[in-house]
Amino acid sequence: MQQITLNNGVMMPQLGLGVYDMYDREAETAVTTALQIGYRLIDTATMYRNEKEVGHAIRNSGISRDQVFVTTKLANPDQGYDSTLKAFEASERILDIGHIDLYLIHWPIKAARKDSWKALEKLYDEKRVRAIGVANYLEPFLDELSTYAHVAPAVNQVEFSPFLNRKSLLERCRKDGITVQAYTPLSRGQRLADPRLVEIAGRYGKSTAQVTLRWLVEMGICPIPKSVNRPRLLENFDVFGFALSDADRDAMGQLDEGLAICGDPMEYF
Repeated sequence: MQQITLNNGVMMPQLGLGVYDMYDREAETAVTTALQIGYRLIDTATMYRNEKEVGHAIRNSGISRDQVFVTTKLANPDQGYDSTLKAFEASERILDIGHIDLYLIHWPIKAARKDSWKALEKLYDEKRVRAIGVANYLEPFLDELSTYAHVAPAVNQVEFSPFLNRKSLLERCRKDGITVQAYTPLSRGQRLADPRLVEIAGRYGKSTAQVTLRWLVEMGICPIPKSVNRPRLLENFDVFGFALSDADRDAMGQLDEGLAICGDPMEYF
């Protein structure tokens, strides 16, 4: 699995499994299958209500804990200094996998994001988590964060796809040494039949999902597509054995139409 080096030197797999909207046995089965295929990054969150199942799948996988990179996130109602520390401890207990690799602020809640970040810094300083970061932080939130952060976020997880190409945010994160991680990288399938994507995919004998994920990888972004289906999990994982031409990479960079599937982070500013 191809790795990205975060700004604190921690290595993170460049492609992972997102487990949003998976519950109970479905979540555990998806993580188990993904780990069998070769996925080594699992992205969950308190808000997903499946940390228990994720942890169970990892513990029973037979894979050494240090070979699996696990992310979870601070839920909105838990934001604030003391409540963040308590929420982190609850996630540790529920996951029951020894340690959390990456802990993120899930959404930039206005009244609490500063205190929440200070709590994350405490966790990081005390070596209770290997890396800390944010999610859904557009440029104004990063500007604000820079005024009080003593530790730079290692990751900014945002919605990102060829059809929601946040070029300026990506450049900002590159400049600041923040790794961009892409959720909903396949736009929940809404544009996979786009004729332009179909044409590009045909040149490589790949699916439109595979060339989309490959485009993100070549941009230095870390996609975390979601699937509970084994053939689709296999397909999404098979994106490292080919490379896009400069022309096709540039063409995919022109597909942006502002297609946001999830909420607008600016509602919190």
